[in-house]
Amino acid sequence: MRRRVIQPDFVHAVGGDLRARLEDHPNPAYVDHVWITMQAGSAERILVSINTQSKRNRDAGFDDRIRVGIVRGTWIHQPARGISSWPGFDYAKAERGANVFYEHYERTDLENLLLRAAARAVLLEVWGAPYHSKRHPGIHQIHSRRASCAVPEDVRGQDGALRFYYGEEQQTELMLFKFCGQP
Repeated sequence: MRRRVIQPDFVHAVGGDLRARLEDHPNPAYVDHVWITMQAGSAERILVSINTQSKRNRDAGFDDRIRVGIVRGTWIHQPARGISSWPGFDYAKAERGANVFYEHYERTDLENLLLRAAARAVLLEVWGAPYHSKRHPGIHQIHSRRASCAVPEDVRGQDGALRFYYGEEQQTELMLFKFCGQP
């Protein structure tokens, strides 16, 4: 009898040895993710999948760009590598503690921002929903889960985010991602 593994709904992961690249797809119109793999303490690398445009908004006639808010900070101690179930992450709480300005990014500009951040970072902290790809366990839904122009479901407290840790001057960048119509 095969044992069923139950995945948590939301996870937090921290890893290093980052490798970033654009999503593979034979049709360039379907490339809408940056993939970052990281070593989070287990033998298997974790695949982090970040949207760089919204196909659902585009197909419904809305703005397909992603809005990105970046909260800059510094670190004294890096969090421990690993992956664990997490109760949630809420943009509203993160925004209360900082003056977050969201800027629209075209797909290629957001790809470049993420690729540069991953190349500079010594560590990545991720909040999101777990999934399993053909090659790696993964984390996706790395964006606000509030209702948007094309998605009526309003999920609260399960927002996905990235925090990059840079070696130079011990800086961090917490990146928050929103689609058209999200508060």
